[in-house]
Amino acid sequence: MTSSQIQNIRKSGRVPLFIDGEFVDSATSEWIELNNPASQEVIAQVPVATDDEMQRAVESAKAAFKAWRDVPTVERVRYLFKYQALLKERQEDIAKVLAEETGKTFADAMGDVWRGIEVVEHGCGMTTHMMGETAENVARNIDTHSYVHPIGVCAGITPFNFPAMIPLWMYPLAVACGNSFILKPSEQDPLTPVMLTELFAEAGFPKGLLQLIHGDKRQVDAILDHPDVKAVSFVGSVPVAEHVYRKGTDNLKRVQAMAGAKNHMIVMPDADKDQVVSSLVGSSCGAAGQRCMAISVAVLVGESTRAWVDDIKNALADIRPGAPGDEGAAYGPLINKKSRDRVRDLIQGASAEGADVLLDGSNCTVEGYPDGNWVGPTLFDNVTTDMAIYQEEIFGPALCVMHVDTLEEAIELVNANPYGNGTSIFTKSGAAARKYQHETEVGQVGINLPIPVPAPFFSFTGSKNSFFGDLHAYGKQAVRFYTETKTVLSRWPEDDVPSGPNMTINMR
Repeated sequence: MTSSQIQNIRKSGRVPLFIDGEFVDSATSEWIELNNPASQEVIAQVPVATDDEMQRAVESAKAAFKAWRDVPTVERVRYLFKYQALLKERQEDIAKVLAEETGKTFADAMGDVWRGIEVVEHGCGMTTHMMGETAENVARNIDTHSYVHPIGVCAGITPFNFPAMIPLWMYPLAVACGNSFILKPSEQDPLTPVMLTELFAEAGFPKGLLQLIHGDKRQVDAILDHPDVKAVSFVGSVPVAEHVYRKGTDNLKRVQAMAGAKNHMIVMPDADKDQVVSSLVGSSCGAAGQRCMAISVAVLVGESTRAWVDDIKNALADIRPGAPGDEGAAYGPLINKKSRDRVRDLIQGASAEGADVLLDGSNCTVEGYPDGNWVGPTLFDNVTTDMAIYQEEIFGPALCVMHVDTLEEAIELVNANPYGNGTSIFTKSGAAARKYQHETEVGQVGINLPIPVPAPFFSFTGSKNSFFGDLHAYGKQAVRFYTETKTVLSRWPEDDVPSGPNMTINMR
């Protein structure tokens, strides 16, 4: 089944907003060009929402919240069950559009959608997640119990690299908790969020619970400044995450801001070499390296692992990028020319800084797509901490290799890095693995797994400069983020107990 909204966009060439339960054409005079990253073909024009449209979205969300908050959780969840069924039914359709506007391979796009669906499935258990606590006789004849309440209008500001998964981290859980939501997705791939929103409406949710706004920094700031927006979830680059966190908290909002990373994989001498090489290739170049959980630094421990660099090089040289639909491609183009040029500049500067550039993907081309944002697999050896390729998040298909003598040096290296999203260790030693997971100051640790992204019933727990806030995304922490707890103390004197044979209790 083809999305009616995507059909309309193909015809009109313009992406709609979704305000007060309806897709509407923006009245803006400012439009952003949406390009296919593999060909530069113009897909559509994206509106920069007006101040009036932003205000209408907030007012609609505020009005919807007043009624929705009193809907029993079990009824709210029934809508979410319908929504997850529609997402599963239309997964391939969503993935095709996602691949077109991001350049991802179809398999990668399917995974993007599925990881979001898993969070929606977790939200279907909200009846249990919203339960409070109780204790009898906290003092003589005094009982205490707590309730969990929604907080109001929430908002999400999401990045280009996972246009299905990351929005689905946010608004399904917020809405299941009883809130309304304003989604401002990346202007670089808004078609996928349009499809997600269309299915949300098809699931029958009351109008106004979800608003879809497009634009740039001005729309982000409008969300952060609006007094009726109570909580903001963000995923993106470090500088923008810092801005969102500071501005949001200055305006007394709850903010969870997930940012960039520099993720290390520690390779011990006893590790399975084939498993290490395969994991490094997939985790460094998958999704063209455009993910905050990519492994971008391999730390080889001990003298014997130095010989593994040739194996890593040969494996990386065997993969290539390609356009969506190319079943032999390992990954697609970068999202835009600016990103491609930035990665190329970092590659060109690496040699001058003293790194050994074993594979240089700067001049990569793909037959039939001369204008695509291509960067080939890139490998740097003998990288040091003072190099730009180590200090910056490359966000491209590039891997830095470093060498240390001991596990203790590797831990010291990881802990000195300002980022703390994820890290991995590959080893056959349980003692080494336990030491590493215990002593590293990183939010998510993988043991013989390259990308330790937790399942939805846990939380995504980045740390240090990779996360600004107190409560993390999805899992139990997300429920806490989107709710407020009310605690009640009660005492009922025993001499007030009614008595008599005709006493009845009306439960209506």
